[in-house]
Amino acid sequence: MKRDLEMDLLRSFVAVAAHRNFTKAANAVGRTQSAVSLQIKRLEDIVGKRLFERSRQSVTITHAGESMLVYAGRILAANDAALSHIQRPEAAGLVRIGAPDDYATFLLPPILSAIARDYPRLQLEVTCDNASDLLPQLATDALDVVVATHRADAVAGEVARYEPLHWVAAPDYLDDPAAPLSMVLFPPGCVCRDIALGALRRIDRAWHVAYSTRSIALMEKAILENASVSVMEASVIPAGLCVIDGREGFPSLPDVVISVHRGAAREAHVSLVADYLSARLAGSGAKEMAGQ
Repeated sequence: MKRDLEMDLLRSFVAVAAHRNFTKAANAVGRTQSAVSLQIKRLEDIVGKRLFERSRQSVTITHAGESMLVYAGRILAANDAALSHIQRPEAAGLVRIGAPDDYATFLLPPILSAIARDYPRLQLEVTCDNASDLLPQLATDALDVVVATHRADAVAGEVARYEPLHWVAAPDYLDDPAAPLSMVLFPPGCVCRDIALGALRRIDRAWHVAYSTRSIALMEKAILENASVSVMEASVIPAGLCVIDGREGFPSLPDVVISVHRGAAREAHVSLVADYLSARLAGSGAKEMAGQ
């Protein structure tokens, strides 16, 4: 006999996957750490697979857990959308969203399309810029919601998920270790830029920035035509580029965190969009995006 997945268990599962810490996940869902641990155990019993590997120092999601995370995000998003549609079918108004250009290009379109389909009276306005320039606009009420990237050791906002970083280049890229590495990056203030250059400094590798741009399309073109490399999140790597992790001279990179930030104003229609973004981003990780 098949058993149904319970929403509360899925919410706690997504929180643990996002925070990689049971105590932080418990705070996020308003439960005790022991209660969340029991919920994860119940969910593992239902699916018949171990979803996390636990130690005193860390919580690591398993291969089965990564697959479950994709479906959990879809199920929670559908559940929340159904309730919101029934309870607030007339949701209307302007919601101003800030996001980096790569997120606006790769991550947001299917989510915003779903919102527009479910809530045709909502007006969505997207502003693209570095997160460091977008976040202050929440305080001045120039934006309502911002999707941002953070270092894993400096998490802020509502964590949607952890995202791997990769070195990327053209498919035919050949590295010359004796020459300074030509880099194509987002402008100063970008977390990925800071991580990439910090990693190169740690191994004393020479580099120069060939292009500094907010445009993901220009970044791809510059990488392909100028024998350059970059560092990008797994789910926003253009199809024309290749991952070159593991080559000599390209040190390992940490994961980053994708978070949703809300402004002080919490009107119902703004909260609805922020909730939608959080749920859908949590369930549209690199594995799912790669299959699109």
